[in-house]
Order: sequence, then C-alpha cells, then structure tokens
Amino acid sequence: MAKHKYIETPERMLELFNEYKEQNNNSKDWMKFQYVGKDGERVTDPLKPPLTYEGFKIYCRNNVGDVHNYFENTDERYNEYKEVCRAIKEEIRNDQIVGGMLNFYNPSITQRLNSLTENTNMNTTLDISKVPEWMKPKD
Repeated sequence: MAKHKYIETPERMLELFNEYKEQNNNSKDWMKFQYVGKDGERVTDPLKPPLTYEGFKIYCRNNVGDVHNYFENTDERYNEYKEVCRAIKEEIRNDQIVGGMLNFYNPSITQRLNSLTENTNMNTTLDISKVPEWMKPKD
C-alpha cells in the first residue's frame, strides 16, 4: 500500500521552504546584547540565524510531517521532488557559505558543515649525499 505524501507537490515543498525562510528571517529567538554609549545603554539586536537543512526538516515536521524521504528519495518514490530538493539544499548551502565569508556566521563552522577545507600536502625530501658527515646518523 502506497504511503500518503505529506507534501502533495514539489511546488508545495518550495512554499514550505519559503515559509521556513520567512520564519527564520523574522525569528526573535536569537538576540545580541550590547552596551553602548558613555552610560552603557543596553541595546538588543535580533540575529538572523543561518538556514539549515535540519532547521527546514524540523519546520516541516512541526507543520506537515517528516520530509526525510523526499530528500533521500527512498525507493525512487519521490523523483518529482528531486529538483526542488536540490534547489533547497543549494540555497541553504549558499546562505551558509556567503554568511561565513561575510563573518555573519562562524567561518570555521561554515567550512566544516559544507566540506570546505584547504588541503596542503607538503612533502620534503632530503639528499643525504649533501649532508655534512658530522650530521649523518651513526650506524
């Protein structure tokens, strides 16, 4: 028996993602407290949390149901959602990378989350024939 799809169409999936982004942008859950001026007046600024795949899954679970299988395309039952799922993942990744590059988000965490690492491979060779006798190991 076919399982009921919580999200009827790819267009509805995109609507849910846009709702998640709107909620995320207007979130008052994360605040930055600063003390400014000569009297140290307390100022509160809302912070914009980064978009995350996990955050979107939680938003969907709380509003329509679990979307894990849509992204994993279990048994290829969700082929019509492939493009919208790819676009959602790309937009989330772009938000994290650009936010990290602009220092809105922690660049180090952004790099790790998105597998952005700088690999430096250094190989050193030593020509023992050019080493002075007094530096050569004794047998």
